[in-house]
Amino acid sequence: MENQIFELQYAIDTFYFLVMGAFVMWMAAGFAMLEAGLVRAKNTTEILTKNIALYAVACTMYMICGYQIMYGGGYFLSGIETVATLDVEAALKASAENGFDGDSVYSGAADFFFQVVFVATAMSIVSGAVAERMKLWAFLLFAIVMTGFIYPVEGGWTWGGKAVPFIGELSYSDYAGSGIVHMAGAAAALAGVLLLGPRKGKYVNGQIHPIPGANLPLATLGTFILWMGWFGFNGGSTLKLGGIAVANEVANVFLNTNAAAAGGLIAALILARILFGKADLTMALNGALAGLVAITAEPADPTPLLATLIGAGGGIIVVFSIVTLDKLRIDDPVGAISVHGVVGLWGIFAVILSDSEATFMGQLIGALVIFVWVFVTSLIVWTILKATIGIRVPEEEEYEGVDIGECGMEAYPEFVNK
Repeated sequence: MENQIFELQYAIDTFYFLVMGAFVMWMAAGFAMLEAGLVRAKNTTEILTKNIALYAVACTMYMICGYQIMYGGGYFLSGIETVATLDVEAALKASAENGFDGDSVYSGAADFFFQVVFVATAMSIVSGAVAERMKLWAFLLFAIVMTGFIYPVEGGWTWGGKAVPFIGELSYSDYAGSGIVHMAGAAAALAGVLLLGPRKGKYVNGQIHPIPGANLPLATLGTFILWMGWFGFNGGSTLKLGGIAVANEVANVFLNTNAAAAGGLIAALILARILFGKADLTMALNGALAGLVAITAEPADPTPLLATLIGAGGGIIVVFSIVTLDKLRIDDPVGAISVHGVVGLWGIFAVILSDSEATFMGQLIGALVIFVWVFVTSLIVWTILKATIGIRVPEEEEYEGVDIGECGMEAYPEFVNK
């Protein structure tokens, strides 16, 4: 009987893990649509190429070395073992002898699949921030290092349970990755943007000139896709489904994730109306994403009202952050650094509001370790790429659009407006 219970939970947890991983994989489409909508028409094909190519690069590099670095498992030649869970035969034997204790049990291959889509998410954050002026192949070379080494190292220090060498055991709480995934991606993006510089025409004679996106319906669709995919991002991070308590936790995670996104959108929309006198759709979209990022560090414990307020805090922060970065001449076409970086930091500290075991110092140390590691290593890689192959397209190519220069085709050949 105990073996049958074990086998049933193994099947349920593995299936749940795979479905949630598929939800997160669908976020790649959301990032692609969001970014394609927020860039100019002449740069659409290139941003889509970046997004689908970075997903393939992330999957391959994490298989070759990333999973091994992060968790000590996942073998390129011998296949994926049940490293992050347990040895199935041993577990069956223990279950037969001592009874099954209800802990999470799932296939190691399912664990790999769920983790690899998180890696791709972190890299997707970078693509939007460097859009419209970065060389495609420089970006993809960076993606190799980011997904194969930079992200797995900091992931190993946190989710992988490995001690950070210079501060000992890391006391840091991050349920689904406000810092580990989102702030890390933003830190890599910030390093690239600082070396890359702003788009031509963005800042002229001390004035900020907005560069509107070409397709706001597409950007809105991308936001809805990301909103949906986030249920897998946060919900799958329970790591199991079997059992009444866990099922209730999953339901709370879904409820709070949705509530935070709604709170973030409403707060950003109202603040934009106050500041700009108009209902700014792009701020509303980023407000929803900011709410999702903010709740990601702890979506299980807050009440729905607190989750809404945490999301609303993210929506307010993202509006001020986007405006501030513009004033600092840090050009981020889609607001990725603000949404995932600045709000990711807010999400890390928001954990303290509902998790009695989380501490300010623990969250601060974790955030600093993640940001410093990713920013410094990314800056080194970007600098090497800039000194060798270059990271920015020529000025003429930027003016004509990187679609033709980098990909040889336009997304809207009959309608593109130079």
